[in-house]
Amino acid sequence: MRLALFQPDMAPNVGAAIRLAACFGVPLDIVEPCGFPLTSRDIRRVAMDYETLVTVDRHASWDAFLNAIDKSNRRLILMTTKASTPLWDHHFSQADTILLGQESAGVPADVHGRADKRLAIPLAPAARSFNLVVSAGIALGEASRQLGIAAIAAD
Repeated sequence: MRLALFQPDMAPNVGAAIRLAACFGVPLDIVEPCGFPLTSRDIRRVAMDYETLVTVDRHASWDAFLNAIDKSNRRLILMTTKASTPLWDHHFSQADTILLGQESAGVPADVHGRADKRLAIPLAPAARSFNLVVSAGIALGEASRQLGIAAIAAD
């Protein structure tokens, strides 16, 4: 199981994702370019000392990320408000990589097309979306619940 961020544009969310990935015991993939330098103080401030507890793999482009996914035979699970399948209806496996898009724009059509599965977290009628890392936490929590483990061990 892995967590991946597609071209994030908010440094504090990357810091929170680092901490989340560390707590769930999963590696974090960051697909560049990002909307900020990955050396941002905001990342370190939010990640605190959790950065030493997680493997963070940076990918220079979407193609470089896809190459890494394809080599490891991983399923790509896109979390999106545009999906019709609820998160709860998906059966997670250790071979899943949960992908989240940019905070401001989501992901482009070609990324949607490449995903093996597109999932949505059901929301109240007036709500638009959760914060990026809240969505990641809900998805990793559901995957952990389904797989019956307290922390999802990296492979």
